[in-house]
Amino acid sequence: PEAKVIDARGLWVYPGLIDAQTQLGLVEISGVEATRDLIEPSDAITPHMHTRDAIHAESELIEVARVNGITTALVVPAETNTVSGQSTFIHLAGANVAELIFVPDVALHINFGPQTRREEGKFPSSRMGLIAQLRQTLLDAQNYQEQKKRAEQAAEGEKEAGPRAFKRDLKLEAFLPYLNREKPVVVAAREASDIKTIVRLLQEFNLRLVLNHITYTQDILDEIAAWKVPVLVGPIYSMPREEQRYDAVFRLPAELHRRGIKFAFQSNDAHGVRSLPYQAGYAVAWGLPYEEALKALTIYPAEIFGVADQVGSLEPGKLANVVIADGDPLEPRTVVKYVFIKGQEVPLDTRQLRLYRQYSRH
Repeated sequence: PEAKVIDARGLWVYPGLIDAQTQLGLVEISGVEATRDLIEPSDAITPHMHTRDAIHAESELIEVARVNGITTALVVPAETNTVSGQSTFIHLAGANVAELIFVPDVALHINFGPQTRREEGKFPSSRMGLIAQLRQTLLDAQNYQEQKKRAEQAAEGEKEAGPRAFKRDLKLEAFLPYLNREKPVVVAAREASDIKTIVRLLQEFNLRLVLNHITYTQDILDEIAAWKVPVLVGPIYSMPREEQRYDAVFRLPAELHRRGIKFAFQSNDAHGVRSLPYQAGYAVAWGLPYEEALKALTIYPAEIFGVADQVGSLEPGKLANVVIADGDPLEPRTVVKYVFIKGQEVPLDTRQLRLYRQYSRH
């Protein structure tokens, strides 16, 4: 009897949108170092770094993103380390980090290519060195898993000696859920040759892979389809290369769909999260079926990262992440009227709107 009634006649109702890669909460002002906490720079291999430990819950950018219908985001460390750490799913509503966090340690992020940090004269300083370093690290993690298993078995029979005989290593232990295929590994590589090299290595260890940054890899899309791995796409506003068709980047989502490759859109940003739905709009204009574009903003990222039982569609039993707008979510002219996160209505206010109201009075 006390339910709030919303007159939604003529409005669109759809699931809260999901950004499959952001830096929300890790950076506030890109040019101010004190507001950036994107990566641990002391080592190239940092799987035991967790973005949940750095998220700033009071970021003004979270409000800005949810005003455009984004309700869930995967917060990912920067891509300069070979292994940069583990990402965190957050809901874009909460007074503190504990309330924001939806799922901690969703995926491990491995990077390979020109963006990966290398120092002249230090190992690794080449692609060969990066691969050798990563292979040795994964072998060490496998050996660590065996030693831990033997120590646990010994501890069952000898309660005192077992635990003392084994020293935990957080760096190697962080790999274990991924070596056991319990969680996905997101692989960021931009060049076709780099993608094939890093995938070949990671397939040696039978990891669950998700490919990222394949903007200029149209020549190997058939191979990617054969690998049967999902893909993260975006932003798709990049210019094509000289040897490519003018529409190569815009048509990439349609080409992925044509080959049966599951993909999700990402902003790969903190300030640009609000523009996430317009990437899907571009893709529709260049051949992606409209229904697939919506899925790539909702249910597909939820499926890729194992949370489709809770978010990504409007179904009984799921969290009520719901958006009500006056038009098509892929259209820039659409205005979002209501946003609900976990069934609770959230205010549609931002720092920009507050400043507008303040200064428009003068």
